[in-house]
Amino acid sequence: MGTFDFLKPAPHKELLPAAEIDSEYRKKRLQVFLGIFIGYAGYYLVRKNFTLAMPDLVERGFSKGELGIALSGVSIAYGISKFLMGNVSDRSNARIFLPLGLLLSAVTMIAMGMFTFAISSVAIMFALLFINGWFQGMGWPPSGRVMVHWFSIKERGIKMSIWNVAHNVGGGMIGPLSIAGIALFGSWQSKFYFPGAIAIVIAVIAYLLIRDTPQSCGLPPIEKYKNDYGVAYSQKHEEEMSAKQIFKDYVLNNRVLWYIAFANAFIYLVRYGVLDWAPTYLKEAKGFSMDETGWAYFAYEWAGIPGTLLCGWLSDKIFKGRRAPATIIYMLLVTAAVFVYWKNPAGHPMVDNIALIIIGFLIYGPVMLVGVQALDLVPKKAAGTAAGLTGLFGYLGGALFANIAMGYVVDAWSWDGGFVVLIGACILSIVFTALTWNKEKA
Repeated sequence: MGTFDFLKPAPHKELLPAAEIDSEYRKKRLQVFLGIFIGYAGYYLVRKNFTLAMPDLVERGFSKGELGIALSGVSIAYGISKFLMGNVSDRSNARIFLPLGLLLSAVTMIAMGMFTFAISSVAIMFALLFINGWFQGMGWPPSGRVMVHWFSIKERGIKMSIWNVAHNVGGGMIGPLSIAGIALFGSWQSKFYFPGAIAIVIAVIAYLLIRDTPQSCGLPPIEKYKNDYGVAYSQKHEEEMSAKQIFKDYVLNNRVLWYIAFANAFIYLVRYGVLDWAPTYLKEAKGFSMDETGWAYFAYEWAGIPGTLLCGWLSDKIFKGRRAPATIIYMLLVTAAVFVYWKNPAGHPMVDNIALIIIGFLIYGPVMLVGVQALDLVPKKAAGTAAGLTGLFGYLGGALFANIAMGYVVDAWSWDGGFVVLIGACILSIVFTALTWNKEKA
């Protein structure tokens, strides 16, 4: 490892006395969970700042097309980074890796707000947003590493669904923080540097709370503590692996993992195809005002919280740790809601809002479960790489297509063409998830 010795996984400590293990395990599990929840919410304070600053940049003469190109830097870098940095994360100490990514992302956003040259051209903005997207890819994998080491398979759906709310919480906070920044500093650039400063504080808090593995705290592996050994569990899963071993033995040859990666691309296409185009679609096709659109957007995001929690509970309690059934049920209902959202005639805003809330309620469950399913399919030490592969498909396949191609489809074939793409994506996500059904059953 050489240069990156400081990232090495935390060494195992001698086992604590048996009488202390239960109370220490309970305390540490709550502590590390809070660490990855607060830390990951912090990542969202420095992810969407550019989107909020786009109206100010339009006033400075940039076209929407130019800003769209700059913005795509985040999705491209994030997708690649989640996969490649996921592999680095599998061989790193999560306590250092997660706060480090957040710190670097915050510094990048502060630089965008503090230096005029940083927003002087599309090329420079694209480069800085690409760098930010790369550091953003350092948030999910270490959270996944903590999750698989501290929580067993049968409880992971619920725990992951609660943790997944962190991105709704962080994403919801960026608006109020931008307003507060402008009030305090009187400058629109504070949309970059004020949330960035707060993200640095959160990185410190995350470092203080997170611990790498139970063994690094003198505790036994989670499988032993919970007596929940997965079918394929072996003692070898507690040993660190090389990058080649992870890729060759557990990721690239794992057919079921490829199925859920493709499913994820179509789920993301629906997620961002609806979310990113909602303001334009509601204004053009349904005659919504700016305020009405803003509230519809907010409702879509926040409806995801109860929907995600319910989805995690279903997969753990009703389907006994199987993820495919809950994903398929949710995506069938998403298909119906997207159809209503498309076919509801203008002049019935209540129906459009309800359809959007239902899509928001439902879509984040499958987004979360694909990640959980990826973690379930591989040994603990390959968790970040496996989830990174699904993320690579989600962002480079789904999100990027939703951002760029969707616009061209609508230009060529009107909104009807766009909705045919979305309904097709719903159906394909169900087909690819169904291909994992028997493997999960086994």
